[in-house]
Amino acid sequence: MLEKKNKKEDKLEFLEGVFSDKDNISPTYINFNNPKYVEIEEIYHSTLLVVNYYREQNDLILKSLIDTNVNMNISIFYEKKDSYKTIRELTYHIGNVSADLKNSNQNRKDIEIAAFTYDDAKYIRKQMQVNNEELYFLYIYINIYAKSKKELEYLLNKIEGIIQSKGMQTRKANFRQEQALISCLPFMKNHEDIKKISKRNILTSGLISTYPFISSSIFDETGIYIGTNIYNNSLVFIDRYNTLKYKNANICIFGTSGAGKSFYTKLLILRNRLLGIEQYVIDPEREYTNICKKLEGTLLKIGPTSNTYINILDIRKESIEENEKGYLGTKISKLIGFFNLIFGEMDEEEKAIIEDKLIQCYKQKGITFDDETLYKKIEDKITITKIFKESRDMPILQDFYKILENDPKTKIFKIKMIPFIRGSLKFFNNYTNIEIENKLIIADVYELGEENLKYGLFLFTELFWDKIKRNRNIKKAIYLDEIWRLIGVTSNKNVASFIYKIFKTIRKFGGSAVAITQDISDLFSLENGIYGKSILNNSSIKTFFSLEEENIKILSEFTNLSEKEKVEIKSLKQGECLMFVGENHILTKIEANEKEKQIINNKNIL
Repeated sequence: MLEKKNKKEDKLEFLEGVFSDKDNISPTYINFNNPKYVEIEEIYHSTLLVVNYYREQNDLILKSLIDTNVNMNISIFYEKKDSYKTIRELTYHIGNVSADLKNSNQNRKDIEIAAFTYDDAKYIRKQMQVNNEELYFLYIYINIYAKSKKELEYLLNKIEGIIQSKGMQTRKANFRQEQALISCLPFMKNHEDIKKISKRNILTSGLISTYPFISSSIFDETGIYIGTNIYNNSLVFIDRYNTLKYKNANICIFGTSGAGKSFYTKLLILRNRLLGIEQYVIDPEREYTNICKKLEGTLLKIGPTSNTYINILDIRKESIEENEKGYLGTKISKLIGFFNLIFGEMDEEEKAIIEDKLIQCYKQKGITFDDETLYKKIEDKITITKIFKESRDMPILQDFYKILENDPKTKIFKIKMIPFIRGSLKFFNNYTNIEIENKLIIADVYELGEENLKYGLFLFTELFWDKIKRNRNIKKAIYLDEIWRLIGVTSNKNVASFIYKIFKTIRKFGGSAVAITQDISDLFSLENGIYGKSILNNSSIKTFFSLEEENIKILSEFTNLSEKEKVEIKSLKQGECLMFVGENHILTKIEANEKEKQIINNKNIL
């Protein structure tokens, strides 16, 4: 027996020299000397015990705590009690108290207390017998930690104030900090030394109010990093292309100048570029030129000094989907919107005249409503190949101008076309001379100036929309900066309807439309704001940076902003925003690393 004992001792001695995973995670020291806190490696921990609650609790009692940015661990224990035994004990208690109340000679106060417990016992028994509820014991411990004793005391007072505002009472676990800390660690141990003081009974229906997973955070596993929750520092990841979670991938980005909306948009472009998503950006303020160069995108310029041209009369193969028909009809409906911008709002008779002239214009090039007329046949010795006609086979604005010139009824239209034929806007009167196949394309319309910007916006929106429809299985996005110019008071119903159609149907093509503006009043100015409202409602993700009081009032008419959120939007700092993501409303601080900031701000990257 002695030999066996010695062998056992040798084995234990050997194991004492093994370095285990437990040693890796164990702290250097733990100090339990102070009754008010526990010190672990220069971090001070103190625990609050929740000892009482409102009798009727209709709110989530932990929401206010979880939404704070205080470092804490919350431990909740539920102990289910035997229903048969509980009902038996309640019945016995009710009978005893009832007898006491009949025969009691005690003072009025004692009688009221007895009656109070009598009613409670009857209520609990009824809920268990009639509504099949069960009885639990509830224990809640809140462990708070900080780097200094002063900070710890401040956080304890702050949390106690929040808890008391929710109708709960707490006690500090003084002289029991070690036991409380153990109960807050992931050991599933509810220490006996603190159970008695914090034990409270609760029915099944009351458990709902203790539901802990209610933090206002968004974490899509396949999403891109956006920033952090301002209140609790949780990370915000959003996958706008997640069709199971969001109705569409559209985004609205509103904010005053300098609030951070341009930085945020560039950050989205940068991070989506890394994922290989096709992106098309309309840039009226020349804000995206540098990021285009950094990310090796294609920059398209249109204006008096540019040497790249896009023919507005081009019919592209991708303008309708495969197996569909109606190339010319589709193109004419879009061109009516474009000429509305030039000629002003046309009545139905004027639209009919313009449509007739467009049909003549395309017919001169051999293009009719028969889709076969858009194909050229190339013959060799063996086969005949059909290819779609190129830009050189299409009419240009000058061809349309000549047709208008021959009809006295269209004289006023012809006069308004002069700037596009031989005037300051003659760069619109050219055949397309570029091929665009990059996954990032920036359309620079800055040189068009304030008055003519709408023509460039429409031209590139129509071009990009055709590209978006090419393949439903590829993720893509179109960014419409200063979108109010296309759906605001300076636009018209045809153009606004075209933009609305993009927002409404782009999800079918695997796409995302992004509306960016600082002029909210103009956005809702056309037709009493129906187009602006439609685009807002067709965007699952809404991002509001700091806004002026006037714009907040307008926005509140079309969204479900709470009074608190109106105040928050007004007081947001640069780079902070209120995000509506599906049903979630979350205050977010946009975050970027140093390399991303260098790319966005056009600084040299080491």
